[in-house]
Amino acid sequence: MRVSTTKFYSHGKCIERIKFTRIFSSSVLSQLRPVSPEELSVDIHNKFRIYGQFVEFDTSKVVETLRCLRREPHIALSYVEQLKRSRFSLDVYSYAEIVRMLCYLGCSGKLKSMFLEIIRKENNIDFEVADLFEVLDEEGPEFLVRVSNEMVKAFATVGKFDEIIDIMFQIRRRGFALSILSCNFLINQLIKCGKVDMALAVYGQLKTLGLNANGYTYVLVIKALCKKGRLEEAVGIFEEMDKAEVNPSEFAYSTYIEGLCINGKTDLGYQLLQAWGAAKIPLSAFAYTVVIRGFCNENKLEEAEVLLVDMEKRGVVPEVYAYRALIFGYCKVGNIIKALALQREMTSKGIKTNCMIVSSILKCLCRIGMTSEAIDQFKEYKDEGLFLDNVCYDVLVHALCQLGKVEEAMELFNEMKRKLMVPDVVNYTNMICGYCLQGKLINAWELFMEMNKSGHKPDIITYNKLVGGFARYGYVQKAVDLLDYMTTQGLKPNTSTYNMIIKGLCMEGRVKEAEVFIDGLQEKCLANYTVMVNAYCKANHLKKAFQLFMRLSERGILVGKHSCYKLIDAFRQIGEMRAAQLIFDVLIKQGLTPDLVTYTKMIHSYCKRNCLQEAYHLFSDMKRRGIKPDVVTYTILFDTHSKVNKNISSSSQNALQSKEEVVDVSVFWNEMAKMDIKPDVVCYTALIARCCKTKNLEHAIRVFDEIIGRGLEPDIVTYTALLCGYFATGDVDKAVNLINEISIKGIPQDNYFMTSLERGISKAKRLPYRH
Repeated sequence: MRVSTTKFYSHGKCIERIKFTRIFSSSVLSQLRPVSPEELSVDIHNKFRIYGQFVEFDTSKVVETLRCLRREPHIALSYVEQLKRSRFSLDVYSYAEIVRMLCYLGCSGKLKSMFLEIIRKENNIDFEVADLFEVLDEEGPEFLVRVSNEMVKAFATVGKFDEIIDIMFQIRRRGFALSILSCNFLINQLIKCGKVDMALAVYGQLKTLGLNANGYTYVLVIKALCKKGRLEEAVGIFEEMDKAEVNPSEFAYSTYIEGLCINGKTDLGYQLLQAWGAAKIPLSAFAYTVVIRGFCNENKLEEAEVLLVDMEKRGVVPEVYAYRALIFGYCKVGNIIKALALQREMTSKGIKTNCMIVSSILKCLCRIGMTSEAIDQFKEYKDEGLFLDNVCYDVLVHALCQLGKVEEAMELFNEMKRKLMVPDVVNYTNMICGYCLQGKLINAWELFMEMNKSGHKPDIITYNKLVGGFARYGYVQKAVDLLDYMTTQGLKPNTSTYNMIIKGLCMEGRVKEAEVFIDGLQEKCLANYTVMVNAYCKANHLKKAFQLFMRLSERGILVGKHSCYKLIDAFRQIGEMRAAQLIFDVLIKQGLTPDLVTYTKMIHSYCKRNCLQEAYHLFSDMKRRGIKPDVVTYTILFDTHSKVNKNISSSSQNALQSKEEVVDVSVFWNEMAKMDIKPDVVCYTALIARCCKTKNLEHAIRVFDEIIGRGLEPDIVTYTALLCGYFATGDVDKAVNLINEISIKGIPQDNYFMTSLERGISKAKRLPYRH
């Protein structure tokens, strides 16, 4: 229904007359007469072209003009745009006329854009969307439903979900509701934006308003419930569908299976997949893919691969996403051979490799130290004509910079630009980092400036790398100036920024300057002191590191477990076991349990100094705290028993001084068996050496035979230990046989073997062997 002129003038917001003053006089206006739409179209078009603006017009004339142009939307919209440029304020009735025109012509995209104008209050709009619906109220429910669909899309685009829900209730009071399509769109957008509870609330309101959900509505609700972990309620939706006589789609089944996998119940998702498959329920490739992805996320790669094969047996063609999940999984665990094999299998079936798969493979190769292979693989992909994006290039750029091959990295960087690929902040930052590591600060600075000029704003990581480079090579003032420049760019230096300067100074041995810098910081934090402790260690200022550590620990501040480990390691290696033990005890006191590696290293250090009581104490403490010893720990204990010298006194007053005080080695051996710890060749060798030391040659031979029985290969150290045993017991014939066996097997002989052989020969009175 058209809005009458009487109603138009009665509306309080829209009675203001807008006047324009350009080249037309009032006499021209007096010549205006009623014309047909065709004549008006031509007239408006000509006026736009010649004059670019209208003479005196009011809102009533705008509405009437728009009505005449209802069948000429392009001219009508041009007319509207000209009015906007002329600062003419279109009122609610003008927009209502535009809505009528766009709706009847099916111009949904333009209708959504118009709603966005109103929502954003562009072009001096002073009314609300609700006012527009009030004007359009008499157009009828069918018309209003079509309009409301685009209105919902517009509100959702700008994230104004509360406003949509308010309007839902307002228009319901007018006797109509949103279409189910609009509601589905709204629910979907809410889920995408993470507003899952609101999405479920909207679904609840649908039922209150009496709207009949369709299959897609139910799929969205299943998805929302699964995201919240409400899996049993999601099952209930299938029952609702049954009552509503809506057949679940493949997507509904797949969505529920995906929900199980997302919630860590991939095994259950797999069982359901198998059960539904057996029941002849049609399942798409997506259902199989989500289970494969779930298995891969749980590192069950073999199960994922079996499912991929089973998928094909059932006649479901795998998509790139299934292969991608498996390739990602194998790359994550470093199995690059399997990842590449899967990629070849995928391409042999006509499935194209994408950039995400390529970058995953390249990252894996670089991570496991196969950088040269990554470069070769990169070249192979280029030769095959695959499109490689910024991420793929950046993997190689970063790897080359870390290897110090900055010039090669720059060649790739320039190649990106030649291919019209615009380098991003990450690409620039990696190159800047590479130059800083090489000390090429001028190149790094030039790249930094180029980055700014190209419109890429450096982030905190970029600044940190550059600041660290300046500090490391002695340009401390430059680094500090860069901090000030950061602030002017709206970036606040963080702890890492300050630590970069501290690290840079300390790496160059400029510890005094680092101390001055940290003292000058207005806001100090624990991380600064942690870096300082590590810096002292690297600069070999162990006394200062220890003093700072103890000073902080007395105040209840622990500089971090890994820093403690570094300190312990540093003191342990120079034989300062008292300091190492004090730091170790601080860890325990703070309620932090040292890890297996730290315990094992401490035990090893004590054993090397014949401090066996301390070693056994730590070994017992480790087990009491629930840390399971590994084969390395037991090997150290076996080796200690084979080399313990009762004539060497320990630096510790509590050290064991006699052979009788040494714990029986069989106790450790039995413990290993109970904990199912399999000895390796090194462990067996230490045990053989122990048996030979105590002249228990029969046991040594049994251990040697066990090595062979397990399919392990004894090395020259193992043979040397047994050879020493034969010589010690005077069994020269067996010694000769063992030497011949070494020769036949072609086992390389080291200096330790030759020295042991010479000692054995000199000790034996008679030996049928020519040296």
